Formats: sequence, structure tokens, C-alpha cells
Amino acid sequence: MFIGHFGVGLAAKKIDQKLSLGTLFFASQFIDLLWPIFLILGIERVKLDPGNTAFTPLDFVYYPFSHGFLSVFVWSCLFGYIYFLIRKNARGAILLGTLVMSHWILDLITHRPDLPLTIWSDFKVGFGLWNSVFFTIVLEGAIFTIGAFLYLKMTRSKNRTGWISLWSLLIFLVAIYVFNLLGPPPPSAEPIAFVGLSQWLLVAWGYWIDKNRNIVR
Repeated sequence: MFIGHFGVGLAAKKIDQKLSLGTLFFASQFIDLLWPIFLILGIERVKLDPGNTAFTPLDFVYYPFSHGFLSVFVWSCLFGYIYFLIRKNARGAILLGTLVMSHWILDLITHRPDLPLTIWSDFKVGFGLWNSVFFTIVLEGAIFTIGAFLYLKMTRSKNRTGWISLWSLLIFLVAIYVFNLLGPPPPSAEPIAFVGLSQWLLVAWGYWIDKNRNIVR
């Protein structure tokens, strides 16, 4: 799942307006931000396997530290706790920790059984929605559309930048999604980690958007 995670981040703004969209993106994408780093360090592994699922050619060979259930639970607790220590916002801390965990739950729905429960166990889970391109698009598109609608409904542009920054992000995310769906697979697994690091720019983009929009009271 890709745009669905951003949809959850957009929707979460309605729960706690004090949190920047960038912070919400940071939490909802957190384990996918860790994953490229672990790939580069050689801690986790992915390979190309066209036909692995109907939706993606990627075979997530080993990623228990970023995507294992127990690991993600620990990451979610740490994320929320660190935010609370910095901001003293208990509601925001709980929401952010929940967003980190929500990523694993959505991945559980879409992935084939490749999500480990712990770093010690070979038992893996996944409901396999990626085996259907149509239903994957329906679910992920619905989450993204609802999130974008809620964010648009509860915020208003301060200036022209507030309008351009938000709509350019929404269009960009959809364009990337369509390209990944219709475009050719990557030539090899090696560039995947470095492309994945570019997601940090989307977090920064979220902060830029929020600075140029106001909450509608």
C-alpha cells in the first residue's frame, strides 16, 4: 500500500488539529521510512520477482525489524513516547503511535503472507489483497479519497501557496501510484532503497502544506 497510508495521515488531521500534516505523514509512513535505511545497511532484503503478486513484483524476503508485528508495536510506542516527551501532548502522542501501527495493519490486508510477527519466528501473515489489482485500487483509492476530502474540508488556504502545495501533492501521489501500476518494474532491486529514501521529501512536503493552511473552525 502507498497512497492509502498518506490518506490515513490526511484523515488524522481531523482528530488532532495541533499536529502538522508533516508529522502525521511521518508517523503513518514511519516503517516505510525505516525500511530503505535497513536495506542499504544490509539488515533487511528485498528482491524482484515478477508475478509475486498481481500488484507488485517485489518479494519482501526479510524485513522483521521494520515490518515485523512486534517491531512495529515497539516503534509505535517509541514514536508516541518521544513525541510526548517533546510536546507534552498525550492525545497527539497516542494518535501518532496509532498511525505507526496502522501502517502494519493496512499492510496486513494488502500483502501476501510475508509479514513476520517477530524477528525470531518464521511464521508470516498477510491477507493477500495484492493478488487482485482491482480490489487493491478500490480500497487504497477509497482511503486516499476520504483522507483528502476530510483534510480539504477542515482546512483552508492562507495564500496561493496553500492551494498549490496541497493539490500538487495529491496529484503527484496519484501520478506516482499510476506509474508504479502501469509502468515497467525496476531493472533491479538495488535502486529500490534509494528511491524509498525520497519519501522523506513527502514528509517535508506535508510540513510545507500545513504552514500555508488554516483550520476551519
